[in-house]
Amino acid sequence: MIENYSNDYDVKCQLDTCKTYPIITDSERGEMFCGGCGLVLVQNISDTSHESSGYNQDFMKLSRTGPSISLTMHDKGLSTIIGADKDFSGNALSSKTKYEFNRLRTWDQRSKSRSTATLSKAFTLLNGMKTKLGIPDNVVENAAYIYRKTVSAKLTRGRTMASLVSASLYAACRENNIPRTLDDIANAGNIERRILSRDLRTIIKKLGLKLNQYDISSFISKISNNMNLKEKTKRDAFDILKRCESEEITAGKHPVAQAAASLYIACIINGEKISQKKFSKESGVSDVTIRNRVVLIKKTLKIAE
Repeated sequence: MIENYSNDYDVKCQLDTCKTYPIITDSERGEMFCGGCGLVLVQNISDTSHESSGYNQDFMKLSRTGPSISLTMHDKGLSTIIGADKDFSGNALSSKTKYEFNRLRTWDQRSKSRSTATLSKAFTLLNGMKTKLGIPDNVVENAAYIYRKTVSAKLTRGRTMASLVSASLYAACRENNIPRTLDDIANAGNIERRILSRDLRTIIKKLGLKLNQYDISSFISKISNNMNLKEKTKRDAFDILKRCESEEITAGKHPVAQAAASLYIACIINGEKISQKKFSKESGVSDVTIRNRVVLIKKTLKIAE
């Protein structure tokens, strides 16, 4: 008796003469049958073989599911495409059929709403910012999700598309602990920092987002790598930061300024002569803020000059 597919693959032929024969699985037909008598025991098995990678010429022939759905596409990758004026066998269509397909293309283009065009422009900008800032794909997907929620909540009125996309990207970076500052996002999106901050506050309030605080150690790694500092200097900066956290003097402080101050003190300890001005330029924090953090750290941890 043929059974439908189930998760239980422990099937056996009921005939006494077939107990010693193995069960053979035919993945092409989706069947499992007895190796002795040939009785089909299970049918309609799902194809679990590896999907075609899409890097060969036979991709369309081997593909079963098509490309994956992505929120970074305005239509999530499910767009309607009306191809060339040929049928499936490659023969040219008749003039009447060709006219009908031209009309279908026209109405397909007209049926796309204005919001679809807006999403297309927004996600084009988002992908450009991803390239500039080196943002991972999962963070960009999260940013696209936040932007879609922003559009659904009708927060676009009176705000530019670039500022909302940038604010969504910054919120996604905060949620995934990707060290990118407001200045980095503002420069990549070509908008003013104050506008980005304003729209970010609006998104957080209206959408009820709960953003995590940045891990300060990630900024230490970022700044030290950009300035080509010694590995020992970086390790000392981590130690200084750990001592600051144990003394509870990092709460409410600017994370980038705290990281820059820790690195500056570590540079002094290891004899690397780098001015606070360079740290200010690299971190995007004023040298006055860094100087105040340095004074506080030295006073609390009792670090001598």
